[in-house]
Amino acid sequence: MLIGTIVSIGTAVPEHQVSQDEARHSVHHMFGSSVPNFDRYLPIFEHSDIETRHFCMPLDWFAVPRTVEEKHRQFIIHATGLAERAARSCLEKAGAEPQDVGHVILVTTTGTATPSLDAHLFNRLGFNPHVKRSPLWGLGCAGGAAGLSRASEYVKAFPGDLALLISVELCSLTFIRDDVSKSNIVATSLFADGAAAVLVAGSAAAPGLDEAGPQIIATQSTTWPDSLDVMGWDVTDRGLKVVFSRDIPSIIQNHMRSNAAQLIDSQGWNIEDIEHYVLHPGGMKVLKAYEESLGVSPDRLDASRMVSRKYGNMSSCTVLFVLDEVLRRGVQKGSRGLAGALGPGFSSELLLLQF
Repeated sequence: MLIGTIVSIGTAVPEHQVSQDEARHSVHHMFGSSVPNFDRYLPIFEHSDIETRHFCMPLDWFAVPRTVEEKHRQFIIHATGLAERAARSCLEKAGAEPQDVGHVILVTTTGTATPSLDAHLFNRLGFNPHVKRSPLWGLGCAGGAAGLSRASEYVKAFPGDLALLISVELCSLTFIRDDVSKSNIVATSLFADGAAAVLVAGSAAAPGLDEAGPQIIATQSTTWPDSLDVMGWDVTDRGLKVVFSRDIPSIIQNHMRSNAAQLIDSQGWNIEDIEHYVLHPGGMKVLKAYEESLGVSPDRLDASRMVSRKYGNMSSCTVLFVLDEVLRRGVQKGSRGLAGALGPGFSSELLLLQF
């Protein structure tokens, strides 16, 4: 059953593009003298299969310890700007105006703001004064998929409306200069900044919009019990300190297939019917675990690998970049897809798509 249609996608990245070699050199310069046997961490940069990433600030900015207040100010400035660019691109592709949007869903986990970022965008984009606003925080890498699910459920309830999902993450601003923990160092090899926006239409929206792109058929949220320590943030005096467990790939191997099968079976489909996988690339080990759990060949996750290689892990918006890449490559009409991402909780967000 159709619950919403993806009309258009817009993406944006900051101006500071950094090669993985440059990032490795910078991290070695910052930590090499203070972390015993630091060279043992350097292979993670090569094994990540990431070539370039984008940061909101130049590399030398991160070499100096920054206060939480300073990082917060930069977050407001750059997150709002990136989100605006992604939203404008998305709306222009659809031939829609900000005033046409009935609901704005703003997803982020790498910074906080009150008023929330969607209120800042209200002034910059000129949304309808009565637009509904739903800022979502704390969903981590799963936030983009979760936001897309919530947008589709909104237009199912209000089929004449358009919902605009905006996901923006500045992972680089969570870097803590004097944190010599393994998790902080590993994060420097993976995470990056970016934004994506998706316009979702209900079945009674403007003529033709409900047939403009992939149809969202069903969604599923899953939270596994007793898994709070798998992924998230520790809030410290120096800012948000990243937490992620080495057990994530094994969790995927053990649970992903059965979890996906629940959603697929609910629609009378078979897992073999899925032709396109739109999965958040949380790292090479994560993608390998997806292949093994779902029983798919590596080429089925080419779009995820390409996005990771070119942009790194941009947390919640990454899966939306992957969806954009899948559509850019071309899909056969009537083919089926599974989109999804994992996040703190520990949790999974999945969507079934019909192209």
